[in-house]
Amino acid sequence: MSIVNQLMAAVLAVLIGLAAGTVYLMSDSSKTMLIHQLESHGQDTATHLGLYLAPYIAARDTAVIETTVNAIFDSGFYQQVRVVDADNALLFMKTTDAHVSNKVPNWFIHLIDITPPEMTREITHQWQKAGTIYVQSRAGYAYEQLWRGTEQTFIWCVVLSLLSLFFISLLMRYILNPLKGVEDQALALSQQKYIEQARIPSTRELKQVVLAMNMMVRRVRTMFNEQAKNIEEIRRTAYQDDLTGLTNQRASLTQLSERIDYRNDFGLGSLIHLQIADLQQLNAELGVEKANNFIRACAIQLQKIARLTETPVLGRISGSEFILLSHITDPDQLTRELNKLTDNLQGEYRQLSGKPPHQIIFIGAVAYKEQGNSEQLLVSAKLAAEQASTANTTLCCKGIGNPEQQSSWHEHVSQKIINGDIFLQFQSVAQLSETPETLHREVYARILNQDNQPCMAGEFISVVKQLNLMTALDISVLHSVTEQLKYSPDIKFAINLSNDSVKNIDFCERLIGVTTQLPTPNNLSIEINETSVLNNIDQVTLFRDQLKQAGARFGVDNFGINPAGFSYLYTVHPDYIKIDGSLIRELDSSAEDRFFVRSLVTVAHSLDIAVYAEHVERTTQLEALQQLEVDGYQGWLIDKSAQT
Repeated sequence: MSIVNQLMAAVLAVLIGLAAGTVYLMSDSSKTMLIHQLESHGQDTATHLGLYLAPYIAARDTAVIETTVNAIFDSGFYQQVRVVDADNALLFMKTTDAHVSNKVPNWFIHLIDITPPEMTREITHQWQKAGTIYVQSRAGYAYEQLWRGTEQTFIWCVVLSLLSLFFISLLMRYILNPLKGVEDQALALSQQKYIEQARIPSTRELKQVVLAMNMMVRRVRTMFNEQAKNIEEIRRTAYQDDLTGLTNQRASLTQLSERIDYRNDFGLGSLIHLQIADLQQLNAELGVEKANNFIRACAIQLQKIARLTETPVLGRISGSEFILLSHITDPDQLTRELNKLTDNLQGEYRQLSGKPPHQIIFIGAVAYKEQGNSEQLLVSAKLAAEQASTANTTLCCKGIGNPEQQSSWHEHVSQKIINGDIFLQFQSVAQLSETPETLHREVYARILNQDNQPCMAGEFISVVKQLNLMTALDISVLHSVTEQLKYSPDIKFAINLSNDSVKNIDFCERLIGVTTQLPTPNNLSIEINETSVLNNIDQVTLFRDQLKQAGARFGVDNFGINPAGFSYLYTVHPDYIKIDGSLIRELDSSAEDRFFVRSLVTVAHSLDIAVYAEHVERTTQLEALQQLEVDGYQGWLIDKSAQT
């Protein structure tokens, strides 16, 4: 119960006590007054009857006495009238029951005892005692008057108490409103949202509480900002090239291996290898500072091409070498983009040196077709760049483009997706404990190739993206999963949405509508790639709130590798994150990876966000994850391959 409600309850109790006391005092006072009225009324009646009936009592004329008493008794204000002679012999007595109106409840009659006194008057005639008259007024009249007064008093007390309670409530809420702000601050602080109260109350105690809370919010915000900066600095030191801001050699090669050798979901593409012809000569011609500017220009030009791919792999693998894994498969487009890059870099060299450019860079590009491994692909790209150097030409492309084969495969993939002709495979995410419990099963979409053999996502996803069919694929996956949840509500599934679906408002509304109709919506988890989250932060935040209201869970996939950092966690606040496999691959042998992952886990747990690790293959990795207090894991260690 809130403090305002507690205070109102206390005030109400006091008002009830005051009302009860008022009613009691009023009733007791009224009872005494009414008894006095009954005494006076009975005495007056006895006196008047005595004056009138004196000669008849002396003459013992019972007929006149009876007639007179009956006439008075019929007024209904008397309970008993008794007439006796001088010797106390009864001449006449009239009695009736103590009748009380039905308007007076019985409990009130039993609660309050009113016994009217019997008033006496001695009768004299011709200086001699003739007899005595006894008159007792009716108690019903007193009960009726007392009940009417009590009832009115109680009603007025209730009305006035309610009015007082209402105005006191408004006053208390106004006075104690800063405490509601403090409560909101505390709740927001638990979600890493920092709110300061602008209105400082004038009440001394409340003023000190609000000022102290504002100060704590500022300090906590500073602490978390410093923590985020420290972790970002760790990431830059361990995985980022200082000069260009791209990923360094170790991170680039690890991410390339992750996408090609392990996740195998990149699809068709091209690996571009850019090599500066002679770095030492460049330093001698331009000087170190200008040479560094030229190296930065190479990185900027490659970043422009990288923007054409949703999740590229881009990095500097040595002082003079860069790589870019791109989705560009059209030879004309690739040649056009690389020629534009070459022209821009030649212009940059001309501006820095003031001389006509010579053969500054060599570029090798090879096609990636889900065959071979990352090392072979990188060697092929380097050989292509060396071939360009040998031929003294800027660009050498190998195996890029096969229009007829691409057209046939594109048509096959589009028919499968449009017709919803897909099937699902799953990989478990297990709790990291002595007795692993399945947290959920991540869903993978598959299709049959032209030989009716199952093919991995990397073989067709790039085509689906080129044909703008990612949302159609996600709709098919959503339909299949929700149908299984309707008939098997105890199974937990996780669906990974594409960037196209995240930006599609109609799809998001459809997903929310389907989720609310599930018997167990909390068994459905929606995952979004970290890059998609950062590219659509406002839409994702709204979508995450809608999922929470619908009862579904929300996670961020491939967490920790985007150079934009992870401060978005404070805004999006997912239920869990999955650390990218490139950070887990060498966790058992790399102190840098362990330190960085530990920092990510600390930040996530401080926000009550669960942490899962991807691509766990060795027990030594699992032991390292246990030491880092990771909550769950997935990979070949528990599922050698996705199970249907």
